[in-house]
Amino acid sequence: MYPYLNLGSIHIGTFGLLLWVAAVCATVVLHKNFVRNGVSTDALNVVALVVLAGILGAKAWHELEDPAQLAEAWRLILLPLHASNLPAWQRPVDVVMDFLHWFQAGFAWYGGLLAAIATLMACGVSTRPNGLTGLRAALRMLDLAAPAAALGYGVGRIGCLTSGDGDYGVNTTLPWGVHMMNGADQYHRALVVPTPPTAAVQPTPVYELFFGLLLFWLLWTLASKARPLGWMTGLYLALAGVGRFLVEFVRVNPRLYFHGTMSNAQVASLASVLFGLIVMLASRKNLAIEPVPLPPEAREATA
Repeated sequence: MYPYLNLGSIHIGTFGLLLWVAAVCATVVLHKNFVRNGVSTDALNVVALVVLAGILGAKAWHELEDPAQLAEAWRLILLPLHASNLPAWQRPVDVVMDFLHWFQAGFAWYGGLLAAIATLMACGVSTRPNGLTGLRAALRMLDLAAPAAALGYGVGRIGCLTSGDGDYGVNTTLPWGVHMMNGADQYHRALVVPTPPTAAVQPTPVYELFFGLLLFWLLWTLASKARPLGWMTGLYLALAGVGRFLVEFVRVNPRLYFHGTMSNAQVASLASVLFGLIVMLASRKNLAIEPVPLPPEAREATA
């Protein structure tokens, strides 16, 4: 586990680094999907907006799950220094550094998913892919982004493993179990140490990487043919929900619902599956969009 890559006095968080790699992968896939479907929108701009919205949404979802802890974190950030007793407004650099340290950990995937969906729909309405407008344009953008979302999610999960932010599994004796570094909480404030700290645990982010790669391949293959508008989005939501629901059985997460049998993420996963199936059924009567690749000159303009 490597929460940070230390280059002298520079400390690069591996979570943020893998998030950047995930965004690059998603940009490449989205661009190729735009090209093969005759969409001239700049994929980099779309992914940049979605990543920013996703980060803010994921952070907000995580923090609002425990408002008392959020209030305490901000109280510590704004607390006057004991040495100088200076108020927060007289030490802006310290406040900014404390804020960045707080912001670098603690994200919830479903908050990011909802924010990303809203941003993608807004991008679709503004860019009008394939000449569509309104809700049809929003659905088209979601369909086009589904394979990129699956790949980006899988790659990004490895950042959770390297940073040791608690997204690991239960204790295991399997040969591919991983050990969280003892005392790593001194490097990463949000780390949840296994019990006992020396125990091998399930590498659940690796499972999610494999599932993300499989889902990406399936969606990319299916998207090569004309599909009803919204169908790909529904399929992504349903299958992504299934994957997250299953991995939660070996994840370290509190079981809060149904007499302590399901975690918060599993309940949200079931909602994702149900909503995805509804979208797929409702989309059967929609117009199927036939992929029409961009001409070479248009491809160069959007590269």
